[in-house]
Amino acid sequence: MRALKLLFALSMASVISSLEYLDSTTISIQPITSSSILTPPVPLTDIKYNPSTLSASISSYETPDIEPSIRNLRIGVWDAATATWKSSTSVTSAESFAKGYRPTIVLSLDGKGGVLGVSLKSSVIDAGQTRDFGPKVLVRGVVKGRQPSLNKPVVLVEGKLEEPIVEKTMLQKYWWVLLGGVMLLMSTGGGE
Repeated sequence: MRALKLLFALSMASVISSLEYLDSTTISIQPITSSSILTPPVPLTDIKYNPSTLSASISSYETPDIEPSIRNLRIGVWDAATATWKSSTSVTSAESFAKGYRPTIVLSLDGKGGVLGVSLKSSVIDAGQTRDFGPKVLVRGVVKGRQPSLNKPVVLVEGKLEEPIVEKTMLQKYWWVLLGGVMLLMSTGGGE
């Protein structure tokens, strides 16, 4: 009975670890040159990710061998069967893969968990602070933006609402006419 429980626990652990990352994708790079149409993209890394938790891990990574004359690289998800980019691409400097830099691959996912785009940024490695020199991966999901709040009063001064202007009465508007009339009546002389 104990062996059966242990076997069940081990099988559940393997199922849970296999469900940790539901999707995977291969990120490719292509040198940008005058003949970049002739140069097909080469695989850079395989990434496993979970769209619901936005967690990811790099399953394989090959540091690209870049010629010194190449300055920029295109990065994205390449479909070799149709020879097209499946995601939006971004441009990164070839220096992002130089010694002393750690590349960070950023996956942007849509609402269904598909890869919308791939970008790459790199940071300088400080050997005194960290021993983690390998590449990293970040997963960003699409979030709903803020909606405008309509039909609400406009706040002008530090949280105080603008008070509505009260309509003046007839007396408040034309008091000066009445004052002029009273002055005219008092200054005119009476009869003998």
